[in-house]
Order: sequence, then C-alpha cells, then structure tokens
Amino acid sequence: MKESSAKIGIITISDRASQGVYEDLSGPAVKEALNAYLTSEWSVVERLVPDEQDEIERALVELADKEGCCLIVTTGGTGPAVRDITPEATRAVCEKELPGFGELMRSVSLRYVPTAILSRQTAGIRGHSLIVNLPGKPKSIRECLDAVFPAIPYCIDLIEGPCLECDPKIMPTFRPKP
Repeated sequence: MKESSAKIGIITISDRASQGVYEDLSGPAVKEALNAYLTSEWSVVERLVPDEQDEIERALVELADKEGCCLIVTTGGTGPAVRDITPEATRAVCEKELPGFGELMRSVSLRYVPTAILSRQTAGIRGHSLIVNLPGKPKSIRECLDAVFPAIPYCIDLIEGPCLECDPKIMPTFRPKP
C-alpha cells in the first residue's frame, strides 16, 4: 500500500562519531542532498551506529520493517579496512542485491580519485525498502548520490513504495512513460 509521505532512513556508520569523538557530518550531508532533490513530502529517521555488523543489521531491519522507510541510505564502512563491514551487513538483510548502484558509484568516483576502486558500496531490497550504501565523506556522498538518485524514485515505485517526486532542474529522474 502506497503512502502519501515517504519515510527515508539515514544511518551513519562510524565508530568515532557514534562515540562522540567527532561530529557526524555524513548524515547531514545526505539530508542536505535529499532536501535539494525532493519536492514530495518526506520525513527522516536517523541512526548513528558503530562499525559492528550486528548493530548495522539491527538498524537496517528496524528502519525497513518497523519504521517503514522506503529508502535507507547508509554512509560509511564501505572501504577495505578491517572494521568496514557495511556491505556485508546490507547483503545479510536484503532479499535482492542491486550491484549496479555500486558499479555506477565507483565509476563516478574514479573521475575524482584513483582509490575509488577500493570502495565496496552496494544496494539491495528488503521488503518495500531500497537500501543504498554510500561512502563516508560528505563530498563523495553528494557525488555518488547525484549519480544514482535518478533511478531511485522508479526503483521505489517498483517495490510498491511511495511516489518520490524531484525538482527536475536539480535532479532529473527517470520513469518510463505509461
């Protein structure tokens, strides 16, 4: 059943930010991008968790199953470091993986930095929720989100979520013509 207002989850995954060692800049960067793109009504559900697979999985499941978020965006934990396990947590809770999201984000990031090949971002579907992993740096978040967001509203349509409308001057999206 479609709702008129979309709930969007933002999960920042960072040991240090979750401990208060430094301010979370990633979650606000995601929110800023979504505010720029979206013209339809939406609300945010935010979480800040450490790089612990069980805590990431728990947050993903809660936002998808209990909060009913049509889109869940994670930020952080997508590199090759020992504690970077966001893609593993995402795969563990998703029924379907959408590897094209990660492929496109790496391709776009390679225009800016050669270490983009180290990124392991992915995306997947859990029920009626699309989960997208983004990097942790605010500049990279916007570059990657700008690249993949044109497909996100249609993907959410396909999984029977609410209709996300965007400002076409800022974020042209694609939906097939009826």
